[in-house]
Amino acid sequence: MAQNKKTPNKLINESSPYLLQHAYNPVDWYPWGEEALQKARQEDKPILVSIGYAACHWCHVMEHQSFENEKIASVMNEHFVCIKVDREERPDVDAVHMEALQAMGVQGGWPLNVFLNSEAKPFYGGTYFTPQQWVKLLLNIAEAYAKDRQKLDQSAEQFVKHLNLSELKRFGIQQSQTEVSEEEFEELYRNLARQFDKKHGGFGAAPKFPMPANLLFLLRYYAHTENAAALKHINLTLHEMAYGGIYDQIGGGFARYSVDEKWLAPHFEKMLYDNGQLISLYAEAYLLTKETLYKDVVHETIAFAERELMSEEGGFYSSLDADSEGVEGKFYVFTRQELQDLFGAEEPILSKYYHVTTTGNFEHGQNILHRRISDAHFAKENELELEVLEEMVKTWKDKLMEVRSQRIRPGLDEKILCSWNAIMLKGLADAYYTFGNKRFLHLAVRNADFILRHFKQGDRLYHNYKEGKASIDGFLEDYALLIRALIRVYEITFDEKYLQEARQLTDYTLANFLDEQEQLFFFTDQSAEKLVARKKELLDNVIPSSNSVMATNLYLLGLYFDEERYQQLADAMLAQVKELVVREPGHMGNWATLYYHKLQPTAEVAIVGHQAPEMRSELSSFYIPNMLLAGTEGQSELPLLQDRSAINGKTTVYVCYNRTCQLPVQTAAEALEQLQNRTGQNPNFPAL
Repeated sequence: MAQNKKTPNKLINESSPYLLQHAYNPVDWYPWGEEALQKARQEDKPILVSIGYAACHWCHVMEHQSFENEKIASVMNEHFVCIKVDREERPDVDAVHMEALQAMGVQGGWPLNVFLNSEAKPFYGGTYFTPQQWVKLLLNIAEAYAKDRQKLDQSAEQFVKHLNLSELKRFGIQQSQTEVSEEEFEELYRNLARQFDKKHGGFGAAPKFPMPANLLFLLRYYAHTENAAALKHINLTLHEMAYGGIYDQIGGGFARYSVDEKWLAPHFEKMLYDNGQLISLYAEAYLLTKETLYKDVVHETIAFAERELMSEEGGFYSSLDADSEGVEGKFYVFTRQELQDLFGAEEPILSKYYHVTTTGNFEHGQNILHRRISDAHFAKENELELEVLEEMVKTWKDKLMEVRSQRIRPGLDEKILCSWNAIMLKGLADAYYTFGNKRFLHLAVRNADFILRHFKQGDRLYHNYKEGKASIDGFLEDYALLIRALIRVYEITFDEKYLQEARQLTDYTLANFLDEQEQLFFFTDQSAEKLVARKKELLDNVIPSSNSVMATNLYLLGLYFDEERYQQLADAMLAQVKELVVREPGHMGNWATLYYHKLQPTAEVAIVGHQAPEMRSELSSFYIPNMLLAGTEGQSELPLLQDRSAINGKTTVYVCYNRTCQLPVQTAAEALEQLQNRTGQNPNFPAL
């Protein structure tokens, strides 16, 4: 390729595909690290930190417009030490500079461009800039740095002071009592319900992000209260997303978000973390509703992930780009003429099904395929037998997939991240828990073993893996999300090695991440590189916060291992943030689920005997969200299973709450009756 004749910059030896995309820019890019920081100190130059990720559309735009421009690059090289960061590889660096940007009064996003003084302290920043804006900004900052350095340094000190403020103080959180109450739980729900988009589903206005943690909380809230409005909003949201353009109607899988409130026009990149969580969400919703659409979404999304994101070794790649051939969404969209040429006489019914028009619903006459009603409804409207329509749709999808296979594919980010693989692992485990599909179990076990083999060395985790190499120390998100996934893998396999791995990783985090004073976890290991601030992640975003996941892990493992210290810390963590959970549940969805778990004792279900896997399968076909499962076909030292046996050689179930057990039973129906009597009537239980 012609670009290989150019001299590469310092990014050429990096593993991140995003950084490698910039390796032949005329900008003298450095990766984040001591070499670049030392150069800035020695030359007393300001630092430009430019942060993005491989699937980011506007990151690519700014690269093409500015970073590939020789004249602009010369300005950057003359006045700055330029550092490129992949936010997915270095979430710690991204978090510090994103918070700095927000402290400057700028709305965050990517590309994220922050200017630091030679001591790596931020003083100014922004997101996307046009070439003209960018050059003007570069020259203005260079001049200010030369002529008004003291003022910039003073500003930087103020931002660093802000960054080092405790998250609890920054959010104005007062520690609450550990007790939870039904009244407070209802207030929490009411505060979340104010954000419902009752017409299109989801939360708030455009752009629309799926926010799986909030929807999973609503499922648990409904299980506890049977509030019909909550279930209505869950179903509305899940239907609208599954029918919309945010869902790939042909190949399965979800895009990162929708730019409009109707879920029609996605930002076309597909991220592993979204799809893993949405598999979990739709699988759990199916358990409650038995809605066929939700089952189809799970199966199609797993098929997408296996087909397009899975490595030969059993790990999952990070993302697919929004662009192909430099055009956003080009891989996924069709003109009506293309469909007429492909399907002939069948095109009108296909176009009606997918809402295709001659003028298009996207750019340049293109159509984003989407639906608005169920197959049963569409078949009835168009006087078709449902089975006939379903066969037609299958044929359409197969043909359109074949057409897409001939197109130039979106770029694939081939780095494999521990935390994101853990999210997909839990999704696969949840899908097997719900549907009992052996393929899902195979994929889950293969991925779990891949993660433990390649990301875990001794007691510690690494964050990234590519081409046989892991190089970045694990962050709290890696430990927390993997522990949570391993607990779920134990529940579907009853293989105690996964539970023991979860416990060992938990003990490592307690020793190396915990702030004993605040009873919350730092995002970075105590041995990690020291940045200008050591942050804690409290707010649940599209991905749940590592502290909320860790608190949930401690709660569950405290039950499995009868560990009082785990339970006490989980309670203390929830107490620290409980005020904010109730006040702002839209930003605390996963914390809200932990609140739900504390309202009533969690059912501890121990299954002992040769038919333990079959009994687990029977019990897990019902929606019992506040339950953990333990099982063995023989003997076990696990506290939940210790001194329990299969009575008269027949598989036996022990249903317990707060270390107090019901009478042992030997059928799923009897166990369900004990669970039902304790948790109250649930529409998904059988009549007993």
